Amino acid sequence: MKAVTAYIDTQALIDNVRVIRNKVPNSKIIAVVKANAYGHGLYPIANALSEEADAFAVSRIGEAMSLRNQGIMKPIVLLEGFYNDNEVELISRYDLYTAVHDLEQVEAIERANIEKSIHVWVKVDIGMHRLGSCRKEEILEIKRRLENCSKVRKPLGLISHLSVADTPSEVEYNQQEINTFFDIAKHFEGDLSLGNSAGIFRWPQSHTRWVRPGIIMYGISPFDDCVGTDLGLKPVMTLKSSLIAKHKIKKGDKVGYGAAWVAPHDTILGIVATGYGDGYPRTAPNGTPVLINGRQVPTAGHVCMDMLFVDLGADSQDQIGDEVVLWGEGLPVEVIARLCGTIPYELVCHIMPRVSVEFN
Repeated sequence: MKAVTAYIDTQALIDNVRVIRNKVPNSKIIAVVKANAYGHGLYPIANALSEEADAFAVSRIGEAMSLRNQGIMKPIVLLEGFYNDNEVELISRYDLYTAVHDLEQVEAIERANIEKSIHVWVKVDIGMHRLGSCRKEEILEIKRRLENCSKVRKPLGLISHLSVADTPSEVEYNQQEINTFFDIAKHFEGDLSLGNSAGIFRWPQSHTRWVRPGIIMYGISPFDDCVGTDLGLKPVMTLKSSLIAKHKIKKGDKVGYGAAWVAPHDTILGIVATGYGDGYPRTAPNGTPVLINGRQVPTAGHVCMDMLFVDLGADSQDQIGDEVVLWGEGLPVEVIARLCGTIPYELVCHIMPRVSVEFN
């Protein structure tokens, strides 16, 4: 019997990247491994993809330095760029690629005391209004100053992010974003990167020289209308725990904090060793499924910090010590996320440090 454990299937990861590569035969792949590889383990995931990915992308310089220090030598892109002048020196020392999204960052590079020039992707806003300028004159000024700066390698790359590629109702806006990107790209001679997970599957117009798969590498769909297996992907993380207790209860018995579930019938109540202290969402409503012995069993009552309740049914033959699948193989994390009113990205990223992780 085990407490909650995240099982990471690295062969499924590799298979998913090969599915992605078949979708973008003329593009190179920047594997996005930010946020601890979406909760799957930063270095083990990058190491597993060392022969499959052409480059990696992270958000913070600490993530990039960690990968370099553990021997990952392929290009690493800082998607958010850098936060202060000191990081420019680290970008140079660790031979990283950085996004530059405003003139303040340009000024930091211009005044940096570095011996080795750095790789830069100019990040532009094509519709999300998050990072980068949406004003062409400012974009061209950033480009001009970077091209005139001896501390920057040429040619400059251009990068942006699609905000609605996963939203069927926003087809026109997504096409507008793509058009805006390529209008700006006319002024750049370097590499382009636009397609994200949703763009890879549904927007071939976004398949530039470099694409950036994120959630799809982990076998999870970026779309609300399907799960990863519908796209030919395999779940990389399967979160499991164990049944640690069971009790016979009567119709009308109240269960858990706040008596949030009242037994509608005589049944056997199971206790599973996982809770929000492990990253399982407390927002999971009554009836959220788990898998026990190959069948879906509904949760009952509020999720506790360390445990949750399940209604095993009056005729249950389940035994203490039986394995419980919380999400993953056989039970898509997308299903759990929708029931909880969130997205699967959040669930896998919220796996807590006390959860055991096993790679196979």
